[in-house]
Amino acid sequence: MKSLKMPLFGNTFSPKKTPPRKSASLSSLHTLDRSTKETELGLEYGPPIMNIGGQSWKFEEGQWITESGGNTSSRELQRLKKRNVQLEEENNLLKLKIEILLDMLTETTVEYHLMEKEVEDIKTQHRRKK
Repeated sequence: MKSLKMPLFGNTFSPKKTPPRKSASLSSLHTLDRSTKETELGLEYGPPIMNIGGQSWKFEEGQWITESGGNTSSRELQRLKKRNVQLEEENNLLKLKIEILLDMLTETTVEYHLMEKEVEDIKTQHRRKK
């Protein structure tokens, strides 16, 4: 390794060689043979399951799903949430349609009243001419 002169500081710079890394895995599973792994881990591992705060979570179809002990399953809860979002969207659309219909009704009512006033004005003018 070559030393570099550092004129600013007046001393030489020589980096130390880094020590070799330790084994990447501290697990001994890689040392077990196939039959021991199958005995220890089982043939089918299944979806990962974990317990947090007394609640069981299972990873299915890309999402963590709770397996609560309540009456409603988490799948049912997710289905209901999705249905709720759909109904909220439908409700918003219906509110918009009602608002448009009320605007149309208001416009038609104003036009009717204007026409009615115009007719009354014409009648009044006609009576004056007589």
